[in-house]
Amino acid sequence: MLIRILSFLLETVFFLLIAAALLRAWMNWVRVNMSAQPGSFVMALTDWLVKPLRRALPRAVAQSRVDWASVIAAAVLALAYAVLWALLFGLLLGNLVLAPLVLLTLLSFALKMLLRVALQTMFILVLGFAILSWIQPGSPAYVLLGRLTEPVLAPLRRVIPPIGGVDISALVLIVLLQIALMILI
Repeated sequence: MLIRILSFLLETVFFLLIAAALLRAWMNWVRVNMSAQPGSFVMALTDWLVKPLRRALPRAVAQSRVDWASVIAAAVLALAYAVLWALLFGLLLGNLVLAPLVLLTLLSFALKMLLRVALQTMFILVLGFAILSWIQPGSPAYVLLGRLTEPVLAPLRRVIPPIGGVDISALVLIVLLQIALMILI
């Protein structure tokens, strides 16, 4: 029972940190003001890792449109989660002989966690956008979620026409994200 509780807490903490790092990268990509919420919350959660990475990256990489420091921070956090999870379940003890296989397994586990967090974070953003579009369009949260989801909804809107004047692209994206999560898990 204690191992299950520790596993749950470990996954929750790392999910939040990885999601914050990915959201920080995404918010910088779509040029969202980071001084307002949720930008200040995301920065407070990730500055301890992103700022040193930013200083360590070459200037050309640091000045590109992609926030590589945040992306790398998310990857490092996913790898740290994989290592701590393996230690929690005793998978690293006694497996030093199989080091290449263990490393490959840890990298695979970290990549799976990174993809799962990215898909679930996008799912939450799109779901929030869809709900606010029905109950409170025009609110500041709706505008923010619209900016964050527009890059993934725009290609769907080009393919899926409105039905009866209702844009169902968010609903289609939610279904696609759920399918992707089912395949991943």
